[in-house]
Amino acid sequence: MFLGEIFGPDLLIVVIVVAVLIFGGAAIPKLARNLGQAKNEFEKGMKTSKTTDETSPKATNETETKAPETDK
Repeated sequence: MFLGEIFGPDLLIVVIVVAVLIFGGAAIPKLARNLGQAKNEFEKGMKTSKTTDETSPKATNETETKAPETDK
């Protein structure tokens, strides 16, 4: 409930106005495009990572390394 009050439409308008003042009107589309490309690359990397994890062999009990037992 508290976060809903903070991140309302009023704050969104203020953030947009400040971004236009800081970066200028021409830089905003470039910034948005770069953020979209970064998001796509991140998702592509996650998919690639997920497929390589599924195809790699799983460790079995025989291949696991165990600490050597010591005599007491």
